[in-house]
Amino acid sequence: MKKIILGLIVTGLSLTTHLFSQTPNNTDRGYLVKVGDQAPDNFELTLTDGTKTSLKALRGKVVVLQFTASWCSVCRKEMPELEKQVWQTYKDRDFVLIGVDRDEPLEKVKTFKKAMNVTYPFALDPGADIFGRFAAKEAGVTRNVVIDRKGKIAFLTRLYDQKEFNTMISVIDRLTKGPTARNIDSK
Repeated sequence: MKKIILGLIVTGLSLTTHLFSQTPNNTDRGYLVKVGDQAPDNFELTLTDGTKTSLKALRGKVVVLQFTASWCSVCRKEMPELEKQVWQTYKDRDFVLIGVDRDEPLEKVKTFKKAMNVTYPFALDPGADIFGRFAAKEAGVTRNVVIDRKGKIAFLTRLYDQKEFNTMISVIDRLTKGPTARNIDSK
């Protein structure tokens, strides 16, 4: 009887550990950052139209960096939902969504963006250097990093899971209802 009870306890602990490791925002999904960290901001984003920006320049806005690539089938599945449910909903609320394309040339990124019929801006990430500030370079794309108005990471996604995606939208909704860029410095 003791062996059966012990076996059930061990099985329960194993199951609990497995379920915990599958929950959103845990630290074992290839991320180098975690929720609550100040987002790395020591880089410049070069958009496909040639303009440049940075997380420092975007401080005061809610920012989502969507790490993607043209060869990523999961990214292709997620992008129309990002366009419709995130970009079109929040773009006028001190919010920025930037697709950060992993290590592909400008023309390929432009073609990819057009084929996906998305209107949010895209940035180039030669050598996956920007990606490498947030996740291990050998880790996969299809990641969203939600950054609050003060530059702190508020939410992290990996792959495209509808429940996690909906939670991300709830986080973005809450953050975009907070203090605006005009009054963030007074806090």
